[in-house]
Amino acid sequence: MTRPAPLVVSPHHVGDEPDWWRRAVVYQVYPRSFADSDGDGIGDIPGLTNRLDHLDELGVDVVWLSPVYRSPQDDNGYDISDYQDIDPLFGSLEDLDALIEGLHARGMRLVMDLVVNHTSDEHPWFTASRSSTQDPKRDWYIWRPARQVDGLAPGQPGTEPTNWGSAFSGSAWAWDEDTQEFYLHLFSPKQPDLNWENPEVRRAVYEMMTWWLERGVDGFRMDVINFISKAYPLTDAPQGEGDLYGNAFTAVANGPRIHEFLHEMNQEVLAPRPGHVITVGEMPGATRSEAALYTDPARAELDMVFQFEHVSLTDGPGGKFDPQPLNLVVLKKNLADWQAALAPVTDSSGVVTAEKGWNSAYWDNHDQPRAVSRFGDDDPAWRVRSAKTLATILHTHRGTPYVYQGEELGMANTVFRSIEDYRDLESINHFHERVRAGDDPAAVLTGLAPISRDNARTPVHWDGSEKAGFTTGESWIALAPDHGTVHAAAQAGVPGSVFEHYRSLIALRHDDDALALGTFRLLAADHPTAWVILRQWRSPEPDETGENRVEQLLLIAQCARDDLTLTGEGGLLGRSRPRGCRRGSGPRPSRSCAPATRTSSPAPGTRGCPRSWPAGTRCCCAVGPERVGCSPRQPEGPVTGIVPAGRSLVSVDKPMDIGSRRAPWSSARSSPIVTRCETSPTSPSPGRTWSTSSAPPSRRRRG
Repeated sequence: MTRPAPLVVSPHHVGDEPDWWRRAVVYQVYPRSFADSDGDGIGDIPGLTNRLDHLDELGVDVVWLSPVYRSPQDDNGYDISDYQDIDPLFGSLEDLDALIEGLHARGMRLVMDLVVNHTSDEHPWFTASRSSTQDPKRDWYIWRPARQVDGLAPGQPGTEPTNWGSAFSGSAWAWDEDTQEFYLHLFSPKQPDLNWENPEVRRAVYEMMTWWLERGVDGFRMDVINFISKAYPLTDAPQGEGDLYGNAFTAVANGPRIHEFLHEMNQEVLAPRPGHVITVGEMPGATRSEAALYTDPARAELDMVFQFEHVSLTDGPGGKFDPQPLNLVVLKKNLADWQAALAPVTDSSGVVTAEKGWNSAYWDNHDQPRAVSRFGDDDPAWRVRSAKTLATILHTHRGTPYVYQGEELGMANTVFRSIEDYRDLESINHFHERVRAGDDPAAVLTGLAPISRDNARTPVHWDGSEKAGFTTGESWIALAPDHGTVHAAAQAGVPGSVFEHYRSLIALRHDDDALALGTFRLLAADHPTAWVILRQWRSPEPDETGENRVEQLLLIAQCARDDLTLTGEGGLLGRSRPRGCRRGSGPRPSRSCAPATRTSSPAPGTRGCPRSWPAGTRCCCAVGPERVGCSPRQPEGPVTGIVPAGRSLVSVDKPMDIGSRRAPWSSARSSPIVTRCETSPTSPSPGRTWSTSSAPPSRRRRG
């Protein structure tokens, strides 16, 4: 094995402090659709390595690489036949070493996808397991005899050990003719489930993980990891009227030994390593209370989990492929509930004293449709504004943000005209199963189009050429139709672009304590279009004045095509006046309204703010590359003006005034948050995020 390339700490990315991962931003690469280096129409590892400068410029800290292991590719690599080799489709182990070296040289890290709930049916472990009921590896998988049913021969439909359905349609059991037993596959029949009750299985998995870490990998994203502990004995599951199979979720998810297995993995593999190994567990159906257990540092299991509640809010009576309209209020409250469930412990003054869990923040990934199409507005006139507003909302939540490839460009869903356009196994199987059950094919396709995983799997648009700079051959899946206009070459370095907006948000996260580590509070929770978030960080140590420094960040995002009025009748902020602000131009106002000054250069991610400015003014700087300008502070009242449709306002400021009146949209005894920065009559360019920054230099984290 080669000696792994060391990480070179870069001021452009998070460093190597123990909690580096809490400030980090993760970027997911779905390799077959990222960049093709050899013209076969399939993305590969050298293609990714050739595009590392794009990720370095974006500022992301960790690359999560979807499976590139040797595989028959039944489920696009999530069916692994050799955990310690690279599929020739994507390159070689040497290519992966070069990727690790390239990432580490730029100050970035690599997370590998760990798929150990199941293997491929072509993995040597399963080949041995199915060879004989007496083989030593027989118990490495979950085998059961046929159910005895009068009139049916063993192996026929209806003789499965339980009535469970597979996530990819059909039964969750497959018959093996040679050994006359069924094996369990919660996904494809070519993905048999491992038996984690067997300590030999766990030991083999831990040895494999250690092998990758010694090769230079920095962490793992664990695929459906909460399925590894099943509830025994395996029995029939509830089956709804009209359902073809029973729903086995409660029998296979978050099982009785799951915490034992994850803690054992942590102690055997992760804890002995020098430095922190980042881990995230994909956990369909995990509840907030369960996630709090999985991510509590004191329990030593995982750093964070991927939960699916917010991406399931549009599921209709027929499931995910029966999508219903999204309710923004429900979405806001759902994410806020997750923030509360994994919130840190604070003392009476608001200082964070301990972390009790950690969120992952994501809109989309390789299993979800494009964010701007699902949660935003992908109309060409609104796509850019919507993509940037969604980005700002996501990155304002507490937890580690995940950016899926192409999200930083505002890529939208593609267009499907027939079932032949699909490549996704889940989508194809669902179509055929429903048509066989008598559903109208056109109706089934209508449900598939907005939700299919293939929406996220179209190639990344690198330029406006015929093949989008992705390949010189024929792409394995069709390009999205807007590839000629929505691409990286048109956005990198271009003020106002979605790419530059993401870059600024990531830089702000690296720099700002409130955004990275502060507490979270959802305001105006019931407002139908506004998304209002307050983040606050109080320094645990007093400064030179003897007080604990406080940083706050306020987000006001308008998630609609109409402008959002901030003040006046019906305005979001109402008519309240900051507490302590005196009317007129008399004596100096109280401390809460004192003008701000800065004595050093602006923080990374802002431009155009002077080193100091006259009393009575606030400097309003765009988080992007354009300065909005300085406007007079008006002690008599709060912010005036509007948040333009599809845009957002962010304030990074000294402690914000919370008046004594009750806000019409708040159950707390407080009035609306006031930023004291007047919005200019001239709006920023479409979709631009607004910010105020008045922090003294001691507040700012450098490098």
